[in-house]
Amino acid sequence: MQVHRNIEALPAFRNAVITIGTFDGVHMGHRQVIQKLKEEAAAINGETVIITFHPHPRKIVSSAILGIRLINTLEEKISLLEQIGIDHLIIVPFTEAFANQAAEDYIKDFLVALCNPHTIIIGYDHRFGRDRQGDYVLLEQRASVYNYALKEIPKHILDNISISSTNIREDILHNRIETANKLLGYEFFFSGEVIHGDKLGRQLGYPTANLKINSEEKIIPGNGIYAVYGELAGGPRHKGMMSIGFRPTVDGKKRVIEVNLFDFNEQIYGKELRVYVKKYLRAEVKFESLEKLVKQIDQDKIDSLKIL
Repeated sequence: MQVHRNIEALPAFRNAVITIGTFDGVHMGHRQVIQKLKEEAAAINGETVIITFHPHPRKIVSSAILGIRLINTLEEKISLLEQIGIDHLIIVPFTEAFANQAAEDYIKDFLVALCNPHTIIIGYDHRFGRDRQGDYVLLEQRASVYNYALKEIPKHILDNISISSTNIREDILHNRIETANKLLGYEFFFSGEVIHGDKLGRQLGYPTANLKINSEEKIIPGNGIYAVYGELAGGPRHKGMMSIGFRPTVDGKKRVIEVNLFDFNEQIYGKELRVYVKKYLRAEVKFESLEKLVKQIDQDKIDSLKIL
């Protein structure tokens, strides 16, 4: 997959079949649209082109940007779309100027002049241009003028995409990770930089990788204990378990993310660890002693290995 970040230097696509959206999660609903995209492109010996935006348009056009949570970072989205087999991904720098261009200019100067679509596959509720004045009807009216085919994504698929995205975010936040994974079609994952902690896990016999999440927008699962896989760049997956929370038995002051990888003893400070979240095991609990905490961690490992 070719990734294009400079929209002024796009190549000449071959019979481009284009769709547009944020595609947060690249979940099963999105994959219905992507499958249609691939089928249309195959029928005309064309190339699949997805247009997405960065940052998320709501950060630019909405005043309520605080607390925006995304299922995928941009790099995660790129990785998922590449796995699906998209030919081209155009990442449009979403600015106020881009958002405020006239709808007619959006079609003429961006979609047609820069992307040269053979076919555009889009939802009936798609809005674009200044004050969101552009819509499916305008695209339909201009199709003969600019010589592109226009195909509508059915309402039930669009509704499914919207509902799924909302449900996935809620499921991740409220520990319903197995439900989220079914809707995603893959195991929810996130990455963090391994940083130094207080080394308590090592003293307890369960050394952990303490993770710093560098994306403020990335959604993180709710507090609790999880069965997970951990993966360093270019390396194999390792079975493990993860704790997210305030460690009430120890201090209870700061929310931390700690991952214990089984049968693993490498020094990985400063490296990025990707965590695939498989299943929620239990809530975090305040134990009367460290001995009782260790006994529970022993059981967590047994439960994790059964799942993994």
